[in-house]
Amino acid sequence: MAPRVQIKKLRPDAVVPQYQTANAAGLDLCAAIDAPITIAPHARAIIATGLAMAIPSGFEGQVRPRSGLAKNHGVTLTNSPGTIDADYRGEIGILLINHGSEPFTIESGHRIAQLVIAPVLQAELEEVAELSETVRGGGGFGSTGR
Repeated sequence: MAPRVQIKKLRPDAVVPQYQTANAAGLDLCAAIDAPITIAPHARAIIATGLAMAIPSGFEGQVRPRSGLAKNHGVTLTNSPGTIDADYRGEIGILLINHGSEPFTIESGHRIAQLVIAPVLQAELEEVAELSETVRGGGGFGSTGR
């Protein structure tokens, strides 16, 4: 059964997220801003969505980049995926960064990110004196090959 996510519009022009196709994993999040915002190359900006939501306990909202913005303009998220916790009730803001070589302008109504609702498990942590051995051991970045 699908989780029920309650959406509250914080301003009249906010766009309620929608799945664009029948099998889409992500809902499109749109900008809800008073005036266009231009993001210079290598700069960041928080873009308001004009939305708050109640995600049910046991789930999170994963905020992910839109592939078209990344491919065509070099615009993506600085923290990807971002997490919207089930107990957060404030406005959803999208932290974009322009990795492109040209300024990029966001206008109200532009689709700026995707939201995936996903289940969450909280782990039970156990402090121990030693960990079990594995073949990989402590090998870090790049230790398993190219």
